[in-house]
Amino acid sequence: MGARGRLIESDDDLRALLSRVRRIAVLGIKTEAQRDQPAIEVPRYLERVGFDVIPVPVYYPEVEQILRRPVFRRLADIPGEVDLVDVFRRPKDLAAHLDDILAKRPGAVWLQEGIRDDAFAETLLAAGIDVVQDRCLMVEHRRLMGG
Repeated sequence: MGARGRLIESDDDLRALLSRVRRIAVLGIKTEAQRDQPAIEVPRYLERVGFDVIPVPVYYPEVEQILRRPVFRRLADIPGEVDLVDVFRRPKDLAAHLDDILAKRPGAVWLQEGIRDDAFAETLLAAGIDVVQDRCLMVEHRRLMGG
């Protein structure tokens, strides 16, 4: 079994994580039609500051592109490595995505502000995946990286 993941909480650890991330899959992304909602505004910001954003919507089965990028219905279907999965799902809905996340094996999973599930996080940590809980990726990036 590989190394255990880390629960990322300190500013130094958040900064280190953000500095190594390039490719972010956004699970639960909204479409441009839902503007002003965090699940589209955060990915839009991430794209603007240079991250490679991969849309993984949960709804909108007719949508083929978000932010001019092809959508994927499952993380496991994304070709290549994913550094971070940014999650916009209610805590009660997280378990349904666990197998998909584990199959993709991203370097880290970031649960957005208001999203916390210690048992879910523990499963990811045990699988060697770093976890951030209950923090806004955009807010933390701006605060720590000057975006």
